[in-house]
Amino acid sequence: MASSSSGIVVGLTAAALGAVGYLTYQASADVPLAFTRPQAAASLAALASKAPRDVRHPTALPAHSGTGRRVVYSLDDDRVWLVEDDGTVRRTFRVAPSAVDPAPGAYTVSSRSGRITGSDGVPVEHVVRFATVEGVTVGFSAAVPGAIPAPGPSARTGGIRETRADGDAMWAFATVGRRVVVIP
Repeated sequence: MASSSSGIVVGLTAAALGAVGYLTYQASADVPLAFTRPQAAASLAALASKAPRDVRHPTALPAHSGTGRRVVYSLDDDRVWLVEDDGTVRRTFRVAPSAVDPAPGAYTVSSRSGRITGSDGVPVEHVVRFATVEGVTVGFSAAVPGAIPAPGPSARTGGIRETRADGDAMWAFATVGRRVVVIP
């Protein structure tokens, strides 16, 4: 009986040391820690990254991109899908990615603005914000016609740019609280 108890103690001690070692490794890695609300559906992105895209139908909604009414944004494909409750794709379109990408996971639309000047100095409309990465707000927007071109690629901006027509569709669909699923 004593050897059984000591085996349990040894096992628990090894598990605790492993957990401390892992946390120490994470803390020492050059990864900024952010205290934000938990990304409960981050596993959606992990599943989607393992599911091959349909190469015959590149605009098809990726498998494992969630359920219900949502916006799906693919970082690798620079594509957005506006998805209804029943899984029907209302609209899909390409976007120009931001310089700062949100991590794959589930977010919600946190705020919107009809017309503002973007962080890159470009006048934009129909801004739909859903994430913040290292102090940079990330969201979808459409440049106002006649806007001055964006600065060089070194600028740290979070504006994911759409055409005006796609921006109108996003604006109508992605109200505050709407889920946004970011996949690789």
